[in-house]
Amino acid sequence: MATIGSFKKVGNDFQGEIVTLSLQAKGVRIVAETNRSNENAPSHRVYVRRAEIGAAWSKRSEEGRNYLSLKLDDPSFTAPIYANLFDDEGSEEYTLLWSRPRKSAD
Repeated sequence: MATIGSFKKVGNDFQGEIVTLSLQAKGVRIVAETNRSNENAPSHRVYVRRAEIGAAWSKRSEEGRNYLSLKLDDPSFTAPIYANLFDDEGSEEYTLLWSRPRKSAD
């Protein structure tokens, strides 16, 4: 897994940045969704300035740790980016971790 972002919680939202070899986005906001249409709808939306670049879903790990599962996409991407936002235990910081999806065995 690779760290591609760092965030701080501000109310119910998160503010920070995402940095990869091809993407350097500051002022990224992960905003809580107040009007979810159903329980499978995203719990958060991801913005860079006014542009929505993704969505996030609240999850709980097998160890009982809460996190956000993000799907980021943009016309400039060759494919969507999937990442997870975890709190840094004992800190007010949150880390966005990316890992390459595993190929399924046929």
